[in-house]
Amino acid sequence: MTQATPEHVGLLLRNARSEKGWTQGQLATELGTSQSAIARMEQGKQNLSLRMIERLEAIFGRSIVKVGKPQMTHLRVEGGRTLSGEVDVNSSKNAGVALLCASLINRGTTTLRRLARIEEVNRIVEVLTSIGVECTWLNGSDLRIRRPEVLDLGSMDVDAARRTRSVIMLLGPLLDETNEYLLPYAGGCDLGTRTVEPHMQALRQFGLSVEARSGFYSVTAPPADGHSRSFVLTERGDTVTENAIMAAAHREGTTVIRNASPNYMVQDLCFYLQGLGVDIEGVGTTTLKITGRPAIDVDIEYFPSEDPIEAMSLITAGIVTNSEVTIRRVPIEFMEIELATLEQMGQNLEISGEYMARNGRTRLVDVTTKPSELRAPQDKIHPMPFPGLNIDNLPFFAVIAGNAEGQTMIHDWVYENRAIYLTELNKLGAQVQLLDPHRIYVNGPTKWRAAEIGCPPALRPAACLLLAMLAARGTSELRNIYVIERGYEDLAERLNTIGAKIEYFQD
Repeated sequence: MTQATPEHVGLLLRNARSEKGWTQGQLATELGTSQSAIARMEQGKQNLSLRMIERLEAIFGRSIVKVGKPQMTHLRVEGGRTLSGEVDVNSSKNAGVALLCASLINRGTTTLRRLARIEEVNRIVEVLTSIGVECTWLNGSDLRIRRPEVLDLGSMDVDAARRTRSVIMLLGPLLDETNEYLLPYAGGCDLGTRTVEPHMQALRQFGLSVEARSGFYSVTAPPADGHSRSFVLTERGDTVTENAIMAAAHREGTTVIRNASPNYMVQDLCFYLQGLGVDIEGVGTTTLKITGRPAIDVDIEYFPSEDPIEAMSLITAGIVTNSEVTIRRVPIEFMEIELATLEQMGQNLEISGEYMARNGRTRLVDVTTKPSELRAPQDKIHPMPFPGLNIDNLPFFAVIAGNAEGQTMIHDWVYENRAIYLTELNKLGAQVQLLDPHRIYVNGPTKWRAAEIGCPPALRPAACLLLAMLAARGTSELRNIYVIERGYEDLAERLNTIGAKIEYFQD
């Protein structure tokens, strides 16, 4: 950012809001924050992240402050504070990226409402824009997508594509797009060798041919056919299932996919495709029957469901600070095992009655954390495919176990080295013992202490460090938070609305 003072930026923000004729409350609602936070911004008493500035500029349709050469962004956390209040769960990151990819199947206009404005979404939007897709932010979080008749795949933004693993999910939507094209290797979190072979095995069922060539996948499309097909996924992966679903959705004939993931982002994708007129049976089960539509031209708007991983992050914030906090709009169907495990550890939770998400399909509840005395569970905590404990929610139990009396084993059997990153919690006073690349012991309770730590290259362990810093008395610094911004929208600002004291800074 230029040397504009916070007070000057606040004045510019106030002027932009006044020109739009909005109250502070209206702007707060649009941003999903509090009116008091808007007041602090306009008074120059709250630092604005580059991400927040981009959101404000999208809402007002004008520049608020010039942004210079990108710099590393860090967080400074004043820990040991008791949290209170209410905070909403945002829409799902993983559903959002799948829906962006799936929009290429539709020749009509897709409008995704309340889409998470995170770096992972930004990268996919950059990729889509580079190949000719018109992506227009209608306000802070609604995205209108219109694809051209012919995509310019040769102009794909290689840098943006390589900064996200989600680019591999373009293979299914592009199944019949052109005879041959190149797709950059996928990037994203550093979680060990996460092979793309399961994707290739699934898409070969449709006749797709993919060869690896010096940094790119060379893709040869299959000839059109109206054949029906039935196959088993050797790995019940979420993105593998989504790729297969998207390939089947615009392919003539009926496709039966067995051992499919029924996880939350897969269900969201199916709901969207059903809105496009694709016949899908078995949503929420491990067997899907899809009757494709080869020419889809539908104007549709869709609300992605709420994110169970963000819900677990916010619940963890309440637990680790021993606070009473209400997390609203929690997708209960995808959190039941996590909440049951917490209750077995002695965590007192109040859970509201169920209500429906904006997509009309996902069941939501409000969860209130209460100050509790935690104890280590008798059995290890480990993930399982849905409806088991979500693999992305597992790391948060390392932070929670740090508050529990006794020894907790956490078994992260899916990823090759993510458990190693959780030992960074020791710098904040935790007692985490690495048994092997997949298993750790957490000995509690922990007397959390402040520290300066660099973000690990894995999203959820990085978020765990931020959450643990909330409990550590003193001032902590978490440096280079890009990996967190890949998966969370304004997490620090939203934690501040319930009493945290976190500020952004750059060197």
